Amino acid sequence: MVLRSSEITIIGGGIVGLSTALGLLQAGLRVTVLNGADGDFRASQGNFGLIWLQGKGADFAPYAAWTREAVARWPEFARALQELSGVDLALQQSGGFEFFTDPDEFTAFAQSLAQQQAHLGPRFSHEMIDGDTLRRLHPEIGPEVVGASFCPLDGHVNPLRLLTALQRAFVTLGGEIRTGAQVVEIAQAQGGGFDLRLKDGTHLGAPRAVLCAGLGSSTLAAQLGFATRVSPQRGELLITEKLGPRLGFLSSTIRQVDEGGLQIGGTKANVGPDDRETLSEINALARHAVTVLPALADVRVVRAWGALRVMTPDGYPVYARSPQHPGAYLVTCHSGVTLASLHASLLADWIEDSAAAPDLEAFDDHRFALSAAA
Repeated sequence: MVLRSSEITIIGGGIVGLSTALGLLQAGLRVTVLNGADGDFRASQGNFGLIWLQGKGADFAPYAAWTREAVARWPEFARALQELSGVDLALQQSGGFEFFTDPDEFTAFAQSLAQQQAHLGPRFSHEMIDGDTLRRLHPEIGPEVVGASFCPLDGHVNPLRLLTALQRAFVTLGGEIRTGAQVVEIAQAQGGGFDLRLKDGTHLGAPRAVLCAGLGSSTLAAQLGFATRVSPQRGELLITEKLGPRLGFLSSTIRQVDEGGLQIGGTKANVGPDDRETLSEINALARHAVTVLPALADVRVVRAWGALRVMTPDGYPVYARSPQHPGAYLVTCHSGVTLASLHASLLADWIEDSAAAPDLEAFDDHRFALSAAA
């Protein structure tokens, strides 16, 4: 069986794949998305939903600038996506905090934000707030919090609604999503394009292919000559019972979702492909939440889960064209929610190599090939 109706095939039906596909579709291309198996590890279904700038790219100016552009485009992106899909994304972008209980960590993060400020100039603003001042502004903050940073550009969204909205908008505009289409092998086809072999034995043809398969990308990336090998990083989350409007702010580790519950997260563990929750990390999350907000001690936790982030070797996104297989592209990152506004817009210009294409050379895959050679 050969598929030739599409001009470009997206391998991966998560937030990164669908936002990229939507941008290409809106640029006038015929696009098919191959969405893998239900049992695949899916970062899009377990993330925290932040649209976050502070701290991003402090040591890598191109990433700071790319993230700043993404954050700026989110309000219009959300409006257009809601209009297309009929799904309310529950976007709020009124600023966010990073809380600290360790003075040294607070000082170190202040230095990182100063570096980010140097990269972005007037396009970035932030405040460093000491603990006493913070408690005058927010009396509910606990006494062990030594300070916080605040960036007025940060925000959050309902990530599951975002995923649903992308699916609906893509199909509404004429895109095709093939579910259960798990690509296990990709090779150059005779006469041009690519032959994609699925797990069920089906073969699909694709004139061009964009690999956006998250943790499923490494094997296929190697087959296309890419150097990037992504790895999993587990993060664990807690969800509390639904509450009234109890949280007067957003932070990178505690947020009140639109349904009313509090989502508590922030763990990082390099444990391989293991998304099980652990009692020790759940306890640590609960302690952190109560330290920041002591009144949460009487709130019930109703759910907990682990999910796997998609991490490149240096933690930054990869946007690469295959040097060996023209027409093959690799797009991978761990900030798929934040960067969705760019993946659905500017990335299409880069893939099409149009005059309006952004300069993404700093994110090319060859940086890992060079590191290995060194």
